Amino acid sequence: MNHLINTPSILIALAAIVIVSYLFNLLAKKTRIPSVLMLLGMGILFNLGGQYAALPQPDVRPALEILGSVGLIMIVLEAALDLELRREHSGMIGRSLLLTLLEMGATTFFLSALFHVGMDAPWDRAILYAVPLSILSSAIIIPSVENMRHDLKEFMIYQSTFSDILGIMLFYFLVEGFENPGGSTSEWLLQFGWSFGVSVLVSAVFSYLLVLLLQNIKTQLKLFLLIAVLILLYAVGKMLHLSSLLVILIFGLILNNPNLFFPGKLQKWLKADIVSGLLNDFKLITRETAFIVRTFFFVVFGYSIDLGSLANPLVIFFALLALVGIYRIRAVAVQWTVPKPEAILTYLAPRGLITILLFYAIPPTMGIAQFDNGILLYIILASSVFMAWGMVRNSDKDDHRTLGEVLRETASVGPEHTSSASSEEETPKEA
Repeated sequence: MNHLINTPSILIALAAIVIVSYLFNLLAKKTRIPSVLMLLGMGILFNLGGQYAALPQPDVRPALEILGSVGLIMIVLEAALDLELRREHSGMIGRSLLLTLLEMGATTFFLSALFHVGMDAPWDRAILYAVPLSILSSAIIIPSVENMRHDLKEFMIYQSTFSDILGIMLFYFLVEGFENPGGSTSEWLLQFGWSFGVSVLVSAVFSYLLVLLLQNIKTQLKLFLLIAVLILLYAVGKMLHLSSLLVILIFGLILNNPNLFFPGKLQKWLKADIVSGLLNDFKLITRETAFIVRTFFFVVFGYSIDLGSLANPLVIFFALLALVGIYRIRAVAVQWTVPKPEAILTYLAPRGLITILLFYAIPPTMGIAQFDNGILLYIILASSVFMAWGMVRNSDKDDHRTLGEVLRETASVGPEHTSSASSEEETPKEA
């Protein structure tokens, strides 16, 4: 069978995966079913096909870790480049942060108790396993909400980005503390505060320098150079145990909101016209790169899934209990933090790329013997399916609302509209 694996066949497979992924994106817009589910299905089919053809099964875990890290960088950057920081958004940002903290804290506590009681795991290991499962997947949420109403889209971008960054920081903070238990709790917290403060300071400095560098590079080849620098900073930050995702987030926010971050006398350092033009190009290349990386990550992850583990009754039992708790907590947290919560918010809680990456990062010495990876797979697949079902279920309401707005706007500019009718139509919008 080795003659089937050659350079042309590999190139055909890679090109076909990208083309099919693009078609999945188009289909997702029509059906509201996340393209991630289709990519996972494609990977599973590749695995089954390889087994049927008796092809060698390679170890794809190293590829998953590399793709996941690059994908994480691009996804957070893509999200940051879409976030406009305005005073009127302060309430939305505060609510999304509060929802993230409340939901992540309660979910971590619930899942830790489940693993501690049900699997007889020590509390430290149970908590370490619970944190990745408490993090929303921006890799799934951000592309899935692209065509939703603008306010809902922005809210979920903020929340999924907060969830990623805070979850990753919490996870590595716990790993550091559990692996070095000699110090007191106060020393542990002091070390975390120091690490976080240094991360923010370093991230801000490097982000400003990168923006200044970007606007002063005269050559045409600059965007991938900048992405390479961001990946380098992320990797070095990881080696130094800093919250290196903050560099990506702050840089994206500065680039998308230059007037906010260059106030007063700092304006003289900003070349607004150049930055504005670069921003459009950078958004395009970031979105395209994130699409490619996300495509191959989920196909490779689907390929790595061991379908045999999904038939274990205990796996199904623990996964079902975890899912019930996750969505019950999500529903209560949304009700408490969002003034007029819409039903679809409860469904938007998938687990994905970050969860997988952090599970791979759990030290072998902190493993739980009774934990089967099938539980992880069930939660990822079921949460994505549940989100897809919720989006399809609520699509008619969203479409009807959008259509009504369009009809009102059309009527307001029609030739038969009187001035009094126009004023009545415009007054509520201003209010």
